[in-house]
Amino acid sequence: MDDSGIIKLYWERSEDAIRVTDKKYGKLCRYIAENILNNLQDTEECINDTYLGVWNAIPSNRPSVFSSFIGKITRNQALKKLEYISAEKRNPDAVRSLAELEQCVSGHDSMESELERKRIERALTEFLWNQDKEKRIIFVRRYWHFESISTISKLFGYSESKVTSMLYQTRRKLRAYLESEGIEI
Repeated sequence: MDDSGIIKLYWERSEDAIRVTDKKYGKLCRYIAENILNNLQDTEECINDTYLGVWNAIPSNRPSVFSSFIGKITRNQALKKLEYISAEKRNPDAVRSLAELEQCVSGHDSMESELERKRIERALTEFLWNQDKEKRIIFVRRYWHFESISTISKLFGYSESKVTSMLYQTRRKLRAYLESEGIEI
């Protein structure tokens, strides 16, 4: 079933919507959640929360790209779940990737406003689309999917130090770009 058909099922409040969503996007959602949570039981709980989140969000939204919509909800649910998990159980790669990004984007109160957040999202999107495809993919795999450096290096056939260096350079460029756009770091 195509995405418009799935969205229609949600609009009709059909319980089949969740079954069809799981069949088509379950692997993607589990991949995102597992990279953040590193625990099968927590991942499954997160997936259930994701489907509930989609169920509640669809009547007021009609997402244009359903895969991105559900991926974002999954990621947010997994990050919420990560906050409640004890420090010993946390995925060190997820915690480390968030710490790396703190150098580029901080959590200042001025960023909490919806307009400022959208401005930052647009700037980040523009920045990433202006990067080489490979660097953009590596950046997204690290900071969106929370993949480890070793996983990324194996996928691209690079040494871990090369991937680390590429990510560092991209973060440095991102920081400079955001500052040039007048975004407070």
